[in-house]
Amino acid sequence: MTKARQDNSGDLLEPLGRKVRVLRAGRGMTRKMLAADSGVSERYLAQLEQGKGNISISLLQRVATALRTDIVDLLQAGKEITAEQVLINELVQGLDSDDQHRALQLLYQNFSANQDSSRIALVGMRGAGKTSLGSRLAEHLDVPFVQLGSEIEKLAGMPVAEILSLSGQDGYRRLEEQSLFDVLARHDKCVIETGGSIVSESHVFNTLLTTCRVVWIKARPEDHMQRVIDQGDWRPIESNDHAMADLRRILEAREPFYAQAHAVVDTTGSSLDESFRQLTAALS
Repeated sequence: MTKARQDNSGDLLEPLGRKVRVLRAGRGMTRKMLAADSGVSERYLAQLEQGKGNISISLLQRVATALRTDIVDLLQAGKEITAEQVLINELVQGLDSDDQHRALQLLYQNFSANQDSSRIALVGMRGAGKTSLGSRLAEHLDVPFVQLGSEIEKLAGMPVAEILSLSGQDGYRRLEEQSLFDVLARHDKCVIETGGSIVSESHVFNTLLTTCRVVWIKARPEDHMQRVIDQGDWRPIESNDHAMADLRRILEAREPFYAQAHAVVDTTGSSLDESFRQLTAALS
């Protein structure tokens, strides 16, 4: 009887651990960030994500709150939710999956800027080429180039690292949302470089999709990592032997949302000139 209970516990803990790991990666959170936001130790979280040990309902509730999800969704670890369902969740309630998909497509068709390139927003992970391509595109179009990260820092009066340290992911997300609305209010025409995790909040990403022509600047994980290192930033790999694995998980979790962009430009193995030609072609 004891062995049966243990086996059943493993069947529950392993999918629960995978769900926590995927949600954390999708939020762009390190285990250290999740520990700080939830008050649950990194060691405990590591055991949870590996499907080992056990966790009380009270601690799991704290983890769910930090991940901005419902504890029921964590316990229903086998339930798959499409990117479309997540994105339209705050716009349409009570529809089945097929109707949700049709509603999302109708909203984008009727209300997005898909046919209007007055505002262009570049999404994707750091190291894909958003800054280089965005600044060049803005110059080409003779419109302002807006880096949302810089706008967030101006609004907060401190660097992003300090914002995360003092206010956590929730505080950063609030500033990101406010900064985006401020930019949209100031500029009818512009090129916006967004942070890689902007897809983590469905209503913020929806705002981007319905007010801008959104382009996913895409690259291989190896290119993302190498380009960041080439810029002189070694933080992604410092004290982290699993940096590439973490990056792959984050990309895998975010790809369904990035894929909702109106256009895609893959910069893998391409020079800046080649990538820029791809970008202008995708916008034509």
